[in-house]
Amino acid sequence: MALNHPLAQMISLGCACGYAVQVEGKKAVLFCLKFCLPIMLTAAVFNPAFSHEGVTILLYFPTGNPLTLESICYGLSAGIMIAAVMLWFLNFNRVITSDKFVYLFGRIIPALSLVLSMTLRFVPKFKAQMNTVIDAQRNIGRDISNGTIWQRIKIAVTVFSIMLTWSLENAIETADSMKSRGYGLKGRTAFSIYCFEERDKLAIGYLLFCVFYLLCGTFGSAFGFRFFPDIRCAPITPITVSFHIVYLGMCGLPMILNAIEEKKWKAIHSNM
Repeated sequence: MALNHPLAQMISLGCACGYAVQVEGKKAVLFCLKFCLPIMLTAAVFNPAFSHEGVTILLYFPTGNPLTLESICYGLSAGIMIAAVMLWFLNFNRVITSDKFVYLFGRIIPALSLVLSMTLRFVPKFKAQMNTVIDAQRNIGRDISNGTIWQRIKIAVTVFSIMLTWSLENAIETADSMKSRGYGLKGRTAFSIYCFEERDKLAIGYLLFCVFYLLCGTFGSAFGFRFFPDIRCAPITPITVSFHIVYLGMCGLPMILNAIEEKKWKAIHSNM
């Protein structure tokens, strides 16, 4: 989100899309076609209707406002950024489960980590419970898809009331359960299947190097790019190219690690 250089945005989008295909398969492709692509096209089309900055005028609208190349490029850039963020959060939601989140932050921020872990698992759990409630209401003759508009509204309000009650009860039960187990108390131990290994140190060291190197590039205007009043970018030099290569290495790290682990798993499976 902090880099508006088109090459950096394309790297981020490409790596996010590639990793999403690795972890989600066909669902990621459908997500890209259903949400990401329309967002990019919508931003590219609608931004010039409200922003008329830029020196490269392509044509004039009937209202007299100009359509500029810079506004189209800026809208497309904003759409790519939003699509990349959505895909990275899709990957995050798929990989970082609630138990992993509690393992990472349970001792540092126990209360906040519990709330965030509950939030991460709330949406899919809420959706599954709502489908159960809707099916139960349908079996007793309260189908939300049939009847007049007023009848549908009454059934929808009933379902919403049931879900609201269930959500509050579930939150109270979870809080009481964790409190009874001594969650958040000083000196409390907790079982976890995860452990901090040597490869984790190497990964953190690599990521810290990438972050430091990219911060230097950002402050040094290596990712400099502007759309208005005309399109200009930082000169292409070996140093600026190196920053983009490091950025590609950082964004592509999840794909590389996933490919290595998948290769190991196939090798182990073939030897069974």
